[in-house]
Amino acid sequence: MNYFRIFILTGLLLCFSCEETKSLPDPLEAGWKGEKVCELIEDNDNVRVLRCTFPPNVGHEKHYHSPHFGYALSGGKFRITDSSGSREVEIPTGFSFTNDEEIVHEAVNIGETTAVFLIIEHK
Repeated sequence: MNYFRIFILTGLLLCFSCEETKSLPDPLEAGWKGEKVCELIEDNDNVRVLRCTFPPNVGHEKHYHSPHFGYALSGGKFRITDSSGSREVEIPTGFSFTNDEEIVHEAVNIGETTAVFLIIEHK
């Protein structure tokens, strides 16, 4: 299975017209019900690295992502909502994904375990 198909399976939608992103928070600024879900691990001239933690019933409000690589330190079951609708996806521990375009989505952990992701943004 190639990366594009994995991307679609995870419910991430490419942002072809990214005017909407100007009014949305990025993943570090976005939270869930007023609480932060991502912490800054590294920020330098080349990359910004975030660790995002989602206990059960916690998500990530609608936000945009710059080009990035992601890795599931601990996977989980999510409901992902974007402009094409809402879907449930199981993201296994060790799953990785990449995107060279901006994306916009909202996600909520609907599983029973805490999920943790590393997000590495290209600058």
